[in-house]
Amino acid sequence: MKWLLRMFSGIHAFMALLFACASLMLIAVSASICWSAVAEGLDRAAAESIIEAVGLLAAAVVALQVAQTIMEEEVVRDAHISAPTRVRRFLSRFMVVIVVALAVEGLVATFRAHDDPGQLLYAAGMVCSVALLLAGWGLFVHLNRSAEELEPEAMADAKREDRKLS
Repeated sequence: MKWLLRMFSGIHAFMALLFACASLMLIAVSASICWSAVAEGLDRAAAESIIEAVGLLAAAVVALQVAQTIMEEEVVRDAHISAPTRVRRFLSRFMVVIVVALAVEGLVATFRAHDDPGQLLYAAGMVCSVALLLAGWGLFVHLNRSAEELEPEAMADAKREDRKLS
């Protein structure tokens, strides 16, 4: 059975590597877009290109954070998500990435709506979705805290696993 768990850790490490590679490629594409925008002159079209590049950078951050989370949670710590503390910590790391990425996308959509007011509904939807995610996440953390109090040993286990990252 241990060989199966090691195989899963290896698969997770490979997935993290793929996410990191995707992040690097998105960074390269974003840099290329910015370079082209500056080379063609700093005008409104360049600003739109740079805003598009910012959106790609946000996606790159998401990919890199997912890679880091997978490596830390599944490979280094070899944590099995079952205790309320572990679930909250894992989901919180993931939610930070998603909320930030959606907020940046909402900002990018707002700038794009400057030229096309029809896009304003999309931008408002993105911003509202960020607000709903934050509210839901806050409710989850609040409700999860009471479950954590029932299992104090799970918090101690999570803190011991954190030492593996030091």
